[in-house]
This record gives sequence, C-alpha cells and structure tokens, in this order.
Amino acid sequence: MDISYDYYKAFYYVAKCGTISKAAEVMEKGQPNVTKVINKLENQLGCKLFVRSPRGIRLTPEGEKLYAHVEVAVEHLQTGEREIASDRSLHSGTVAIAASEIALRCHMLPVLEQYRLLYPKVRIRLANFTIYQAIEAVKNSLADFAVVTAPAPDAVPKSLKMREISHIQEIFVCGETFRFLQQKTITYAELMELPLICLNAQTYTYQFLTRFFENQGVTLRPDIEVTTADQILPLVKSNLGIGIVPEKFVEQEMGVQSEPPQDVLHSAGRNENVTDAWNSSGICRLTLEKPLPRRAICLIKRADDPLSVAARELERMLIGSA
Repeated sequence: MDISYDYYKAFYYVAKCGTISKAAEVMEKGQPNVTKVINKLENQLGCKLFVRSPRGIRLTPEGEKLYAHVEVAVEHLQTGEREIASDRSLHSGTVAIAASEIALRCHMLPVLEQYRLLYPKVRIRLANFTIYQAIEAVKNSLADFAVVTAPAPDAVPKSLKMREISHIQEIFVCGETFRFLQQKTITYAELMELPLICLNAQTYTYQFLTRFFENQGVTLRPDIEVTTADQILPLVKSNLGIGIVPEKFVEQEMGVQSEPPQDVLHSAGRNENVTDAWNSSGICRLTLEKPLPRRAICLIKRADDPLSVAARELERMLIGSA
C-alpha cells in the first residue's frame, strides 16, 4: 500500500494534539488541509481512525493500533533529522584520523587545536600509525582520512586519492660533544665515520634515507635505530650521535623558529634570538654538502566515499593551513 509519509505525519500530530486545530497549528498548515489529509488516509486504509465529538477527537481501536507504529516511526525519523542538522552545524559528529607521528607534530597539531576551539562538540578519534598502517586504515574505512609523510606512489591503491598539503625539511643535528663539526661543511663520506641516529628499518623514513644516501655514494648504517622520531633528540642531547630529525621538532624543542641554513644566514644576517636559543638548547645544527630533499605531507582519503560534514571541515582546515 503506497501511502504518503505526509499522511502519517498528519495522523501522528492529530492523535498527539487531540484536536485538528492544534495539530494544524503545530504543523503550520491550514485546518481544512489537515482534515482533508486525515480523510484521505482513512479512505486509503478503509477504516475510521478517529471518533469526532464536540470536545475533540479520540482514536478508534484501529487508530490506536496504527498510532503505536506511526509514533515510533515519526519520532525516529525526527531524531534522525535533528542529528543530521546537528552534524551539519558541527554541534556533533565524529572524525576518525590516521596520522603518522611526523605529520602529526609537523602539521596537524596546530590545526587540531584550532578545530577543537571552533567545534568543541565534535569528537576526534586520532590513531598514530606508520604510513602503511594509515593507508590500510583509510582503505578499510577505519579512518575518514590519513595525514602522513608522502609514501611511495605505488603504496597508495587506486581506490584512494592523495593530495600534498605541506612539506617538511629534515636536518642533521648533534650535541655538545660534536659541536666542533659545526665549523665545517661535512661530506657524506665523512658523515659515515660518525655515529648516526635515525628511525628504524621498518619505517618509510628509513627507506627514504637509504635511497638518498645511496645516491651520494654511501650506505646508510645507523649506530642507533629508534621506533619513534621523538626519541632522537634526547639521544642527540646525550651525545650519543648525529641525529636526523624534522626541522620542526627542533623548533618545538627550543620554542623558536629554527635557524636557517648557513648560506641563508650569511646573506641575511643572524637572528640573535635564534642563535642564543640554539646555543642554550644543547643542540647543534650541522651543514652537509647536500641537504636532504624536502618531503611532502599528504592527506589520503577514499576516492569515492564522501566525507562527513565534520571530516570535510577538518580536511578544509588542514589544506588551508599549508
């Protein structure tokens, strides 16, 4: 039986309000229109739903049976409408993000802070994954999107799309014991004679560094491999070796913008505040004959699945903050 939802909705309000006039007022419709709709519904169902009297109306036995079902259906639909309206206004909702450690610290944290201030009622589920784990999480719909340092192109399946949103620069740093190295430009052959600290072989960063070092004619052989990038600076400050870290990590460690490369300093002059911060931090930046290439930070999402309103707004803020 093909009966319009509007008919059931009118029936619901008439039964709930007890009079057609009150129902018409709630529905913001004319009383004759509501009466006509109830008559049509009764004709289609082939039974009377209301008993009319001067004091109002009451449900017939058939009307009672129908109302028990219509009440549940209408109120469920209204709840759904309210939830969608709330999500659209970002007064509710959930965003699930898969992020690599470097992408999180170098790009996402300030954006998440701003997003939280603007939309405090949106729940954020953040999982810290390796690049490949993050890609799998998005692929399997466990995350709305991933924010990671750029993976190898063949690591991203065709069902996903990737967009560059920012860049990072990794640098070589040391502690006080190796400060003398700051006075010279170091070759990669010389670097191989020094103890190196970097992420372990299970990370894409290690693969990236391995290829770059091979292009310089040397083999990457770190003395210390760590699981997370935030372990590197404490080891460097303890004079255990030369660390390879994102420049942003050093900025956060010192609470200032990192000192620019030496060629920039010579042409633009030193920022004394930055230099003082470096000197007091126990961290020294080294100059290599060839700097490491910048790496992209990318946002990866499913190509065909639309994002929720809450996720779409966070995506917009992440892209706009680059």
